[in-house]
Parts: sequence; structure tokens; C-alpha cells
Amino acid sequence: MKMKNKGGWLRLIVVLTCLGLLLLGCAAKHAQKAMQTERLLHAAGFQMKLADTPEKLIQVKALQQRKFFLHTHEGKPYYVYADVASCNCIYVGPPEAYQRYVDLRVQQGAAEGQAKAARAEQAAAAPVPMNWTVWGSWGPWW
Repeated sequence: MKMKNKGGWLRLIVVLTCLGLLLLGCAAKHAQKAMQTERLLHAAGFQMKLADTPEKLIQVKALQQRKFFLHTHEGKPYYVYADVASCNCIYVGPPEAYQRYVDLRVQQGAAEGQAKAARAEQAAAAPVPMNWTVWGSWGPWW
């Protein structure tokens, strides 16, 4: 009876360990995505504004997180992106900065897609035995 109980505890420990590792992996991926977004926001011309007072922190926490929304300040439109989890801050930029951000995201997605396609092509291309001497000289490096 005691052996059965030990096996049950062991399974529970293994399951909890696996769940913990899964959660750590998800958290790491989420943090990496947040850092990537922050880099793009900076590159697009957004300014980071820290929630460095209790009042600002309350306001930032009240905003929808990691989503863009349009805000008018002194009659001018601004895009705001709140991120309490990563930086306790908001990113603020004019419509031009938002458009640059969108363009950078598109470029990044295209580059990632091209890299993925290249890796797939490389993996699919099996080496073919050839007699390279029939091709002659290929230049000074050959």
C-alpha cells in the first residue's frame, strides 16, 4: 500500500514539474514578444513615459494593456500603448509614429516569413552527387 502511495506522489511531482516548466516557457516567450514590441515602438518614434507616481500607475493600470488606442491631447491625436507588466509605462506617439510601427511590423513579419521559407527550402534540399569538374572554373576561389 505504501509503494502505491509513493508512486502517486511521484507522478504528482512529475506532473507539477512539467506544468511549471510549461508555464516558464510561456512566460519567457511572452517576455520576448514584449521586448520585441518595445524595440519596434522605440524605432517607430514612440516615447516611453514611466508611471513613476502612484497616480500615474493607477491610470496606466486602468488602461487596456498591450493594445493601441487613440487619445486626443491638446487637440492633437496620439496613439497610446500601455504595458504595466513589462515596464510600468505607456508609449505615446503621433499617427506618423503609429504608421511607422505598423510598417515595421509588416516588414518584420515578411522577414520572418522569408527566413522560415529559406529554412524550409534548405531542409528540403537534399545534396545531389554531381561531377563538379564538368562545370569548369567558377572563379579564383574555386
